[in-house]
Amino acid sequence: MIRPLLGALALALGFIAPSVHAADDVGALLDRAIAGDHREDENRARDAHRHPKETLLFFGLRPDMTVVEIYPSAGWFTEIIAPVVREHGRLYAARFAVSWDKAPPFLKKRDERFLAKLAARPDVYGSVTPTEIMAPLFVDAAPKGSADLVLTFRNVHNWAKAGNAEAMFQTFHDLLKPGGVLGVEEHRAKPGTPVEQQIATGYMTEQFVIDAAVKAGFRLVGKAEINANPKDTKDYPDGVWTLPPTLKLGDQDKARFLAIGESDRMTLKFVKP
Repeated sequence: MIRPLLGALALALGFIAPSVHAADDVGALLDRAIAGDHREDENRARDAHRHPKETLLFFGLRPDMTVVEIYPSAGWFTEIIAPVVREHGRLYAARFAVSWDKAPPFLKKRDERFLAKLAARPDVYGSVTPTEIMAPLFVDAAPKGSADLVLTFRNVHNWAKAGNAEAMFQTFHDLLKPGGVLGVEEHRAKPGTPVEQQIATGYMTEQFVIDAAVKAGFRLVGKAEINANPKDTKDYPDGVWTLPPTLKLGDQDKARFLAIGESDRMTLKFVKP
């Protein structure tokens, strides 16, 4: 009798709150976000390639988290993460630093569209705080030590090319709480691919990413094949941009590249000790 009485007393006093941690609850929230009418049709069409639910569950997304999404671009994953954390958490959209005096005009225009997208649906994006990141010049994507989860999707090759991969991973480490998680998805090169070739093709080796994260103080705690694509041969004339969604060669061999689908990608989970 003691346990039921204690439970009833706790409920009466308001000590029991609805759980926001259960995996089933998160899965249901993700299902609703993915099916939401706020999503752009062209983004929804890529769900089969990008596996958003499985990917975010692997990274451990919860609705009560403070999340930092690195370089949300046009907001593909923002459309899904924002509704999940809308009520109980917060999402920092850490965009490319368009306030930098050398920011390319096309990135500024894309950023304007992204901010307009957020403003148009406060019911969906009310938890989103737009910030900027481009380490080592711009590092205030969120208060230091405040984030539960930092996520980056298909960006590491850009930092390798710019020479600031080390600074970016160190900034992620600084943003996270102890025990916080860094989730990385990136186009995957064959092991042993030279760094110069990785940068040129957009495909990075798992070892490059792991080394960069470990050097910044992270510990690798998981790998997933959620975003693997064995049909991707990684030997195209214009690198990963030959494949969809970019299809850089236009109509040339388009049917072939559409049949391959989007790139083979690593999905890595790190923790800040």
